[in-house]
Amino acid sequence: MKLPDAQRAVLEAASANEARSIDRLTAEADLPDPTVVGATFTLEEEGLVTLTERVETDATLTEEGREYADTELPELALHEAVVAAGGETDLGSAIDEAGLNGPQVDIALSNFSRKGYGTIDSGQISAAPDANPTDDPERLALAALADGEPIDDESVLDGLAGRNLVAREETTVREVTLTDDGVTALMEGIETTDTVGALTPEMLTTGEWRDADFAAYNVEADAERAQAGRLHPLRRTAERVTDVLVGMGFEEMDGPHADAEFWINDCLFMPQDHPARTHWDQFTLADPDAIDDLPDELVAGVEHAHREGVGPDGDGYHSPWSADVARRLSLRGHTTSLSARHLAGVATGELEPPQRLFSVEKVYRNDTLDATHLLEFFQIEGLVMAEDLSVRDLMGTFTEFYAQFGITDLEFKPTYNPYTEPSFELFGEHPTTGELVEIGNSGLFRPEMLDPLGVDCDVMAWGLALERLLMLTHGFEDIRDVHGTLVDLDFLRNAEVVY
Repeated sequence: MKLPDAQRAVLEAASANEARSIDRLTAEADLPDPTVVGATFTLEEEGLVTLTERVETDATLTEEGREYADTELPELALHEAVVAAGGETDLGSAIDEAGLNGPQVDIALSNFSRKGYGTIDSGQISAAPDANPTDDPERLALAALADGEPIDDESVLDGLAGRNLVAREETTVREVTLTDDGVTALMEGIETTDTVGALTPEMLTTGEWRDADFAAYNVEADAERAQAGRLHPLRRTAERVTDVLVGMGFEEMDGPHADAEFWINDCLFMPQDHPARTHWDQFTLADPDAIDDLPDELVAGVEHAHREGVGPDGDGYHSPWSADVARRLSLRGHTTSLSARHLAGVATGELEPPQRLFSVEKVYRNDTLDATHLLEFFQIEGLVMAEDLSVRDLMGTFTEFYAQFGITDLEFKPTYNPYTEPSFELFGEHPTTGELVEIGNSGLFRPEMLDPLGVDCDVMAWGLALERLLMLTHGFEDIRDVHGTLVDLDFLRNAEVVY
């Protein structure tokens, strides 16, 4: 029998008495893995080997799981504390005695009851007399995994994985065994045939192709998959937003991510004692913690607006205002700080109406992570500076903008902002759930904001959420599907920008 060199090497490395993995054949044949896989598929088609597949699950301890393997599961520590107290005690004492704190308390209480180790009632906790935590399956499994021993009980592994104590990874193992025909072929002897893998210009010129033995191609054989780099869908959506706004006559603006409180909040007529200006809502800088280069005349005008208001009928906040607070540095919580810089004329010089400006930039907020909130995200900032603007102009702008992304079911809700009046939020319908999703905030800048900046015409402005635009165009329900550790890699590799 004549076989290509790779097939002969694989056949000689295989055995009729035991199933050998592709990895082992690769090592013994001294060939690349894809070559061995391709040769194996061809040998299987010729009936010389059998190829089987099975899925193996590898379980490893997480950091939390290893901690409990070294110490004790919280529910077992709680049970030991109750037993040591005579079998019944008050809940607070048992928790203290067990050394539990933070999230461990809730973990211990829920699993203590779930596993039948006792009861909790009216602040008292008692241990079940027939409970035997020594044989706790999860405890034994953690100890075994810590010693490198396999666990066969899938239900226990499922429970540990659900508690994030074990990480599971599935791998497909292919194994090869010689058939009777394969053994016969080896006994009769195999000759190596020189096969040609590719047709070359030289072979065509000399005519060698007529006598060449071309290798057969197995189109079903596994091949190494190369993942090419590509732009993140969010970045491509941002570029699409830029294209749309430029097409609508807007010019792009930019500015610092870390800026003075003056530009982030004070210029927006947001009082210095506003709750959103605490460290609970924004990130402040430690080094440097302040800047000195603020325009004195502008600072005086903003302070006057805060203290006394603007115009003969104006009335400010009459609340504390300090230039030291205005000079403090923070990460911007919105890109409206860029609008303030440009309207004040410190970014690109004094602006003359009409103007259309926008930015698609990152902002930072000390929020709680959930399906619709992140600590840092992208905001689509925009403003139009012109005479006699109205809410109709603002709504019309949004209608035209979102129509470019196939979103035509906008809804508007009046709201309050310190720096705009009238103000309203924008909502779009989620294509999967049908729920209304807030996608932005907008309004016409108040005179108390515009007058200190030297602007004597109308300015309408908005801040729209880029990630939520992506949610409406692609249909995912959790913003973390495109950010962070929960990201869906298939989505990142295959998603298209919706035009």
